[in-house]
Amino acid sequence: MRGHFDLNLLRVLVALYEESSVTRAAARLHISQPAVSQALTRLRAYWGDSLFVRSDGAMQPTPRAHSAARAARDWLNRVADDVLATPAFDPRSGGFVATFALSDVGEMVFLPRILAYFRRHFPRATVHSVTPSLRELERGLESGDIDLAVGYFPDLDKSTFLRQALFTHHFVCVLRKDHPVRSRKLSLRQFLDMEHAVVKAEGRSQEIFERYLQKRKIVRNVALLTPHFLSLPAILARSDLVATVPHAIGVYCETTGVNVRAALPPFDVPSIPLMQHWHRRYQNDPRSRLLRGLIRELFSSETDEWRM
Repeated sequence: MRGHFDLNLLRVLVALYEESSVTRAAARLHISQPAVSQALTRLRAYWGDSLFVRSDGAMQPTPRAHSAARAARDWLNRVADDVLATPAFDPRSGGFVATFALSDVGEMVFLPRILAYFRRHFPRATVHSVTPSLRELERGLESGDIDLAVGYFPDLDKSTFLRQALFTHHFVCVLRKDHPVRSRKLSLRQFLDMEHAVVKAEGRSQEIFERYLQKRKIVRNVALLTPHFLSLPAILARSDLVATVPHAIGVYCETTGVNVRAALPPFDVPSIPLMQHWHRRYQNDPRSRLLRGLIRELFSSETDEWRM
């Protein structure tokens, strides 16, 4: 019964077959001539055949070497093409779906420009936005079902996930334009005296502001709890409530044409770090690298269209 066969010997067999010389085979494989000779000795012992004989100053293959070398060459070529080669990736082909994990605020900030880019450059592709639970997000990034998580995802702090900073956002207060409080920046007394609408959304950015208040033992007069940001303009325009929200929501509220405006809060709340996150296993994947590159190209402090 034959013993274990070292597949590396096939590279030597093919090199000897094609070069007809130990010297040239060694140079081609970037190994020493004694190493080639030693490999040939092992091949001869395995097959019980001389494999190559010297004739007219060249190494001529025996029938066994001829058949084995041709089969080995085909196999090595298939390995190079199917296993070792970087897989082709064409985002312009039909059926390409790019999946991004985004919160509802994240959709507002990121999705319009992502979609515009895709329609311009990859018109046959589809953009898919998802808002999974943390466990589903981690599994999706690991499996590749989710390409990138873009926005504020503080729980993706394991070493298996990589991230890149894009820009930061801050918080603003939103109230109706003709509110009795007219100042552009609220005082602490005004903030405490006013009634508040508080959003408890699936996204995590609002937690930064809530933790800030808790740490400083600042207690608001909460009149409304809601899970939705996008209903705020209509609610605030018809009440004396104020809501403290990520400033992209403030920009959105001011552009809806509804009777609302943004004001600065009375304290310096920590900013919201917005990043893109991916699983470490896709660090060198062509698809992931392309998507990360376009997100980095589209979103930075210099190109942030939500600044205010």
